[in-house]
Amino acid sequence: MAEKYLHDNVVPDTASAETKKKQVAEMFDDIAPRYDFLNRFLSAGIDVIWRRKALAKLKELHPKLMLDVATGTGDVAIMAARQLQPEKIIGIDISEKMLEGGRVKVAAKGLDTVIELKSGDSETINFPDNTFDAVTVAFGVRNFENLEKGISEIYRVLKPGGRLVVLEFSKPKLPGVIQAYNLYMSIVAPQVAGAFSKNKKAYQYLTNSIKAFPEGKNFVAVLNKTGFSNTSCKPLTLGICSIYCGDK
Repeated sequence: MAEKYLHDNVVPDTASAETKKKQVAEMFDDIAPRYDFLNRFLSAGIDVIWRRKALAKLKELHPKLMLDVATGTGDVAIMAARQLQPEKIIGIDISEKMLEGGRVKVAAKGLDTVIELKSGDSETINFPDNTFDAVTVAFGVRNFENLEKGISEIYRVLKPGGRLVVLEFSKPKLPGVIQAYNLYMSIVAPQVAGAFSKNKKAYQYLTNSIKAFPEGKNFVAVLNKTGFSNTSCKPLTLGICSIYCGDK
């Protein structure tokens, strides 16, 4: 049986009786129209650099068929299509509104023959064993209702020799940076996000889920436990974000 982690129980609305999965899907449906803008604004555009560095971890594999889990509006899928030039990328997400926005972007960039965005759940991935050459998850594993189950499903659909690359927020460790980061994440980001999206809870949830997530060596341990080998963690930008890799 999959182990439960503290972050599995962090939800956008503690007063709601809905499951985490249902709440997260509704939250992203709500903020979908402003999601891309807020991502660029709140990260000062550095999230684009993080994604590029994460995808570089797959370059040596020359993947032909890729899966992007929690694809959102398709940013990683679009970048992967250009950076890695696979034959096909499937992006799955539980938020239909995010997928709708992603499909518009994919079509506008002329990539709809390469990228397919479809409704899908990380914990029950609707593909056979050993299907994909590579799987990516950018800022999505914190939203899994059952982290270990989701990672196990990704392992299942990866081909032997395939690689998982996860990009996820982490907490900086340097004195001074910690205080500035906590102030930004706890006060500035929710206030700014609330002004644009009218949904402060979404960005308060972001902060709470980052605090609870088993980052660094703890997440590497989850990858190891679910069968991955050659696992690694590379912190970026003073530890605000990390790239995790694991091979099957």
